[in-house]
Amino acid sequence: MRRDGQPAAGAAKSQTLAASDIESIYRMERVRLIAGLARHVGDLTLAEDLAQEALVSALATWPRTGTPPNPGAWLMTTAKRRAVDLWRRRRMMARHEATLAHDIETAHVDDFEVVEATLDDAIGDERLSLIFTACHPLLSRDQRTALTLKVIAGLTTEEIARAFLTQETTVAQRIVRAKKVLREGDVGFEVPIAKERDARLASVLEVIYLIFNEGYAASRGEDLIRAQLCDEAMRLGRILVGLVPEEPEAHGLLALMELQASRFKARVAPDGSAQTLETQNRRLWDRLLIQRGLGGLATVKRLGGEDGIYALQAALAAVHARASRFEDTDWALSAALYDRLLEGVPSPVVALNRAVAHAMAFGPETGLALLAEIEAEPSLAGYVALYAARGDFLMRLGRMPEARVEFEKAAGLSDNAVERAFLLQRAELSNDPRTNR
Repeated sequence: MRRDGQPAAGAAKSQTLAASDIESIYRMERVRLIAGLARHVGDLTLAEDLAQEALVSALATWPRTGTPPNPGAWLMTTAKRRAVDLWRRRRMMARHEATLAHDIETAHVDDFEVVEATLDDAIGDERLSLIFTACHPLLSRDQRTALTLKVIAGLTTEEIARAFLTQETTVAQRIVRAKKVLREGDVGFEVPIAKERDARLASVLEVIYLIFNEGYAASRGEDLIRAQLCDEAMRLGRILVGLVPEEPEAHGLLALMELQASRFKARVAPDGSAQTLETQNRRLWDRLLIQRGLGGLATVKRLGGEDGIYALQAALAAVHARASRFEDTDWALSAALYDRLLEGVPSPVVALNRAVAHAMAFGPETGLALLAEIEAEPSLAGYVALYAARGDFLMRLGRMPEARVEFEKAAGLSDNAVERAFLLQRAELSNDPRTNR
């Protein structure tokens, strides 16, 4: 394209370039574009607005001129010009105007190599800075989750609200407040270094895993699994692994999600009922995801991160992935891995899952003894899995009336329709005199 905005001689035109094609290109460039703009203008809301204006300009221009050689650079240059125009009109942010004006005055819109270089930060990709900013510790967990899904995953507030069964206005408020906190806190759109980066990485991993977990075991609603949330979490995990390839916990988290997601098709029967690991049709497990997850664990081992929190959980998921039948599960290995995990994460929930593994490896009496050690924990008072686990142990011991009581307690606490139906079914089973497990 020439400096006067006309297509260069020989440039390919596309009179039939559809708006959907342009929007597809924009979606691919969107996160990187917003990240670069946010770094320059210091305001996430403004960066999103400028990116949207660049899309509008592309929709008006590209059907006439054809897609530019580097669409991302074209969009960035257009958005920066909008920013300069805006600041000039508002007579604001003079120091930013001078810097950006100099960048644009010294580079042509077709000088894609120069513009492309401004998209990347010192470590190679400004998307990483945006991910770390969206997961800043100043933000609450809900704010981090909503902002990450909105800015990084590109979900609308309506989609986020529907995924978490929350009011759209609530999600919108969380996003607005999150942006306000970042703005008032003068948070830089950059990747932190040294210890601060390690602390922030934990926050990034936590948010991605929270998103996946809400999809994997929906806490409310009619569906046991919300695949869209899981897919978005895995997509974010793959982006993160690509940006920090030497971080073993990033690989561990992605491996964990892929191994867990491999069982999706088998977790719900055709009639909509929940299926446990014991009853799942393992031929429905996704072998490609299992292969990817096991490959991720191999990378974790190469990087020396086998004792990481997510790596250990991925190793636990791999125990099941490697078993062709439920009877082949290495429960002793699972119990040992939970022992290691509990040392690193002294959490009541981890202790509960450890009790389940030990019950399977060494008998339900062992499981009940371990549950007795944690049942007084306040955080487990209304936790469905505690009562469900106790019910299962009691059922395996043949103590049916007691098992029924526990399953009914668990069902009464569940807000998920599929889970509640499964627990009530277990309660009925424990009431059947023919049942002897």
